[in-house]
Amino acid sequence: MKTILQQVIEKKQKEESALQVKKQEKENSRRDFFRKATLGGIGLGAMMGASIEDTLAHTTSKVNKFSSPSDLKITDMRVAVIKNVGRTPIIRIDTNQGIYGLGDVRDGGDERYALMLKSRILGENPCNVEKIFKIIRQFGHHGRQGGGVCAVEMALWDICGKAYGVPAWQLLGGRYRDQVRLYADTPGFNDPKEFAAVMKERTEVQGFTWLKMDLGIHLVANQKDALNNSEFWNGAKGQYDTRDYMSYGSTLHPFTHVQINEKGLEGLAEYVENVRSAVGYEIPLSADHFGHFDINNSIRFGRAMDKYRLAWLEDMVPWMYTDQWRTVSDALETPTCTGEDIYLLKGFKSLIDKRAVDVIHPDLGTSGGLLETKRIGDYAEENGVAMAMHMAGSPICFMANVHCAAATQNFLSLEHHSVDTPWWEKLVIMTGSQPMITKGFANVPLDAPGLGVELNEEVVKEHLHPDAPGYFEPTPEWDEKRSWDRLWS
Repeated sequence: MKTILQQVIEKKQKEESALQVKKQEKENSRRDFFRKATLGGIGLGAMMGASIEDTLAHTTSKVNKFSSPSDLKITDMRVAVIKNVGRTPIIRIDTNQGIYGLGDVRDGGDERYALMLKSRILGENPCNVEKIFKIIRQFGHHGRQGGGVCAVEMALWDICGKAYGVPAWQLLGGRYRDQVRLYADTPGFNDPKEFAAVMKERTEVQGFTWLKMDLGIHLVANQKDALNNSEFWNGAKGQYDTRDYMSYGSTLHPFTHVQINEKGLEGLAEYVENVRSAVGYEIPLSADHFGHFDINNSIRFGRAMDKYRLAWLEDMVPWMYTDQWRTVSDALETPTCTGEDIYLLKGFKSLIDKRAVDVIHPDLGTSGGLLETKRIGDYAEENGVAMAMHMAGSPICFMANVHCAAATQNFLSLEHHSVDTPWWEKLVIMTGSQPMITKGFANVPLDAPGLGVELNEEVVKEHLHPDAPGYFEPTPEWDEKRSWDRLWS
């Protein structure tokens, strides 16, 4: 039998052992918190003077209590394609904690641009947005080919915002505005009275304070002697097909040698005169879709429009012809604009550095996503160039643009391409307290995490594209990475 002294000693040892375990557990818990906070992206440097209790309260006040951001892992990517502006693939990126993010592969894009990236991002922490962007950006390019990278980037910010319980604009550095000004297309009508009625709807009822119109040579193509060399080109009268590599729609502007005669310029001037009579001069009025002709005709066209004080002339020549853009811009009083097909800041730098255009016009679904587009805007701002934003995607991409526009100071206006599509806004449900749009302005989500929207499943299923009828079906065939992607030796 143990003596009383032995029993006392053993009891003391057990108590000391239990105390050591509790101290170690507390220390481990403290270290684990700081590890997760640091890896997850919470900056604690400014709070090191506070107590651990105050720090915990501050840093977790907005964090999703069901999320451990530093332990998030990407587990899947799936797609649903809707009938928006032809076709628009929506991707969903899933994680190990049930949080998911949504993104667009731009209007008219191919979902495979995004799906081929799946094998590169599986297992990554979605909150490491810039790191993942650098992994995948080599697989994007100009035009619709940038859509996959941008869709993934949108979805990552959506996840990150949900994980930390903050809107995407907050993660970009904060906001400059609570509402984002929108511009809408003006439907084309030959009857001035009918057109005036539509413009009254746009401005007085819908509340738009910025408009854009199609002002192409197709408007006068049927007038005798308005154009030279248009009959040769199938498509010069509008609605041209780009699937044929040698078609009008696929031929760069300087290589058609279509020219505008004085009679054509007079007809176009008359059209703009009718529009301005209906709209007035207070509202900015931009113009697009001129046709495929060279810089000489661009200058003649632009000078004929100068007196109508248009807000900008868009994509008169292909965006990559920087010196031609500079020539056109120097010859005109009307501002010039391009950029909806340019991928990454690198693609914009020459235009901005040479002051070749007055307004840059990125499409966030091509330009690189939220952060890269903000960088583009910031670089333009430093060089005295304004930024408008092109957008013809789903409400997912629209809201990504809203967050980016809110966080970028030199922003002018964002396109709302689907204002006449009654089901477009119903594709999503706002997760905050505000509606998506109020009288021509998009509301910046102030109390909703991530992009601030969730899909309205029933409505999305009603508008799935017939060539891709599945609703976020499994995509295991895209799980395996088979190539070595490094670009250097």
